[in-house]
Amino acid sequence: MIVTIDGPSGVGKSTVTKALATRLGFDYLDTGAMYRAVALAMLRRNIPWDDAAVAAVLPELTIELPPGQVWLNGEDVSAAIRSPAVSQAASQVAVLPSVRRFLAEQQRRIAAGKNIVCEGRDQGTFVFPQAECKFFLQADARVRAARRAAELQAHGQTVTVESVLADQEQRDRRDALRELAPLRPAADALVVDTTNLTLEQVIETLERVIRARQAGAVDEG
Repeated sequence: MIVTIDGPSGVGKSTVTKALATRLGFDYLDTGAMYRAVALAMLRRNIPWDDAAVAAVLPELTIELPPGQVWLNGEDVSAAIRSPAVSQAASQVAVLPSVRRFLAEQQRRIAAGKNIVCEGRDQGTFVFPQAECKFFLQADARVRAARRAAELQAHGQTVTVESVLADQEQRDRRDALRELAPLRPAADALVVDTTNLTLEQVIETLERVIRARQAGAVDEG
């Protein structure tokens, strides 16, 4: 079974996805880390944010995701991809069609033959349109910014909710207007507003749907 969880930043995708994967005994795919790895590679090579220039480098990249880690061309870059510079760059490369196609192929390869929960911005619409369970998380913009600011502050970064909100609005626009696989709910996705829900409530809501879907598949079988 493939479960997709899409949505903008700050809705809790990563935390929910990890918790769900653990409860279900599924694998977990952090697609955002893959975009960060590509961004890090381009920054190191001083590649401009041009689709053709980036596309020329993509065949040189090998991205691996062992549990809890991100490896780029044989190097553990789990910490390096979390820097503010890489975060900014990741939002730039994410709008490039060549990058989205390249990583979609990698994501399908990783998920092949597995029970897996995948989180991102185009998992249910572009990467896994055939997924058995699709969710789209959303929340009030300021609430999302506050969550993201708290997360960054916990990692030692000095940010304000206002600065995060400004960056978030810019990212949301890029995601919604990009040429390939814009951010939107899949037609068959369950949309869940997390604004006034606790993390546990969100996880329980999604888990109930997934287990009901699993039970239905067993009954049909």
